[in-house]
Amino acid sequence: MRDFRKFEIWKNGIEIVKQIYKLSGKLPSEEKFGLRSQITRAAISIPSNIAEGCSRNSEVEFKRFLEIALGSLFEIETQLIIISELELISVQDTETVMSLIQKEGKMINSLINKIKNS
Repeated sequence: MRDFRKFEIWKNGIEIVKQIYKLSGKLPSEEKFGLRSQITRAAISIPSNIAEGCSRNSEVEFKRFLEIALGSLFEIETQLIIISELELISVQDTETVMSLIQKEGKMINSLINKIKNS
C-alpha cells in the first residue's frame, strides 16, 4: 500500500481544492447549487481518487483512479472556462488555479505513463 500523503500529485490536488474553494466563494449566491457545487465536488475528487488509488494493491487499479482524478481535473478546467466566459469571475482570478491544474495534469499523466510502461 502506498502512502498518498507522500505523493506530490496528492499535495498539489489539496492545493487545487483550497484555491477552488476561494474562487467559488466569489461566485454569485444563485450558483450555490450549480457551478459552485459542481466545481468544488470535482476539485475534492482529485486528491480523493489519488488517495483511494494508493490503497489498491494492483497497478491497474491505481492507474484507473489516477485516470478518474485526471477526468475531474479536466472537468474543473472546463468549469473555470465557463465561469470566465460567463464573466462570473475574471480570467485573472483563475490564473493561479489554472497553472496548478496544468501542473497537476502533467504530473498525473506522467505517473499514468510510468505505470503503463512498467
